[in-house]
Amino acid sequence: MKNIKAIIFDAYGTLFDVNSAAEKSKDKIGDKWEGFANYWRTTQLEYTWLRSLMNRHKDFWQVTEDSLDKSMKAFKIDPSMRNELLHLYKILSTFPEVKEVLQNLKKKDYKLAILSNGTPALLNELVTSNDLDNIFDDIFSIEEAGIYKPDSKVYDLPIKKYQIKKDEVAFLSANTWDVSGGGNYGYSSIWVNRNNNIFDNLDYKPKNEVKNLKQLLDIA
Repeated sequence: MKNIKAIIFDAYGTLFDVNSAAEKSKDKIGDKWEGFANYWRTTQLEYTWLRSLMNRHKDFWQVTEDSLDKSMKAFKIDPSMRNELLHLYKILSTFPEVKEVLQNLKKKDYKLAILSNGTPALLNELVTSNDLDNIFDDIFSIEEAGIYKPDSKVYDLPIKKYQIKKDEVAFLSANTWDVSGGGNYGYSSIWVNRNNNIFDNLDYKPKNEVKNLKQLLDIA
């Protein structure tokens, strides 16, 4: 981390628990809540990639709604729960260690930022609802590039703003495709492997892997 000038975080799945919306409704959804949550997330990501390839962009909130509609049908979730689930998605919980780690990093001489598929409004609401105001120097949304990760135009955003080299960015994501996307672009990507998963074969292997963000403090 000696040459690192900016630490940039993916949002969904890295700072914020994407399954927490369904988990908060598990009493109504029942035992299938986790399978439903994973299906919703997978469909959401698939839609971002497919729309990028088809050049049919919709913003992340519209994609989230579309993927929820499909997922609710697939898991036979009561349609009356739609608004509740969408509201909960806007206020996803952070993972337990996130706030403490970010506060510690804030004391050091790094730029701290989010680089996410989310819209500016969604990301600002997540930051505010989790009391993370005044932590980040910037919140970068793919809406500035008009295409989703892992397109290189997205990873360009912090480089252009900070006028730094690609390898001066430590980029953290729990999503292996995003770690590979950032790494192949030139970032020093770090994999946040919370669930002991297997890394994808996408022409990049991160030099650093952490089980949670607390381990980042041992490196930074």
